[in-house]
Amino acid sequence: MRLSIILPAKNEETGLAKSLPALRARWPEAEVIVVDDGSTDRTAAVCGEHGVQVLSSPYSMGNGAAIKRGARAASGDILVFMDADGQHDPAHIQSLLEQLDVGYDMVVGARDGSGQANAGRGLANAFYNRLASWMTGHRIMDLTSGFRAVRAGKFMEFLHLLPNGFSYPTTSTMAFFRSAYPVAYVPIPVAKRVGTSSHIRPIKDGIRFLLIIFKIATLYSPLKLFAPIAACFGFAGLGWYAWTFHQNGRFTNMSMLLLSAAVIVFLIGLVSEQITSLTYQKGDGGI
Repeated sequence: MRLSIILPAKNEETGLAKSLPALRARWPEAEVIVVDDGSTDRTAAVCGEHGVQVLSSPYSMGNGAAIKRGARAASGDILVFMDADGQHDPAHIQSLLEQLDVGYDMVVGARDGSGQANAGRGLANAFYNRLASWMTGHRIMDLTSGFRAVRAGKFMEFLHLLPNGFSYPTTSTMAFFRSAYPVAYVPIPVAKRVGTSSHIRPIKDGIRFLLIIFKIATLYSPLKLFAPIAACFGFAGLGWYAWTFHQNGRFTNMSMLLLSAAVIVFLIGLVSEQITSLTYQKGDGGI
């Protein structure tokens, strides 16, 4: 089957100068596509020097947008996504492909601790992995890894769900689990980033990661998020009612507010669950 390797890149001339020769040497028959996401350095020129296809945009659209553009342009039956910063060794692609041959539809390269940008990022990713594992009932070793191999036909089913910014790995992983497409993880070592420092910004990306938590829940099973919140409101309402009845022998407005909130939150979760089911339903007008 034809292999397409897609690298989203923004100002990654140094990383590409290292990655592209290694890719060409290890996978000479593969289609290599670099999506230049509005770079202001020599990213496009480096791609031309190594004879790979480059898709350039006049301004930055985001990592997820680059992934979508690359996937649409790819002609391969298998799509491999990897970062352009030199962290991923092209030789490790073989490990991902071997798992696809076993019968998996997506295989993700799971980074070790050395592959995290910093300690805070590592702790955040560990939390997301545990949350996603609880939501799906499957062990998720690296929810946010950008190094993965997928079957093109199945990946294209979820292309419209992917955000233009970050978190495309989260969205695609949860979509595959939700649709009962088998996902495997392969531990891989990760080199230090080549070139400029990571684009991670603590405050902005801290908020972004918080939104990822809600995305995980709403993409997979909203009731697993809404039901515990509804239960907290319900127990608080009952507890407050018990206290006020014991003290004053009456049912207060606060108890009614808390119990009403419990019912409303639960019903929102129930409706969200039905919408999620329809989102992943195949057929006319579906995915």
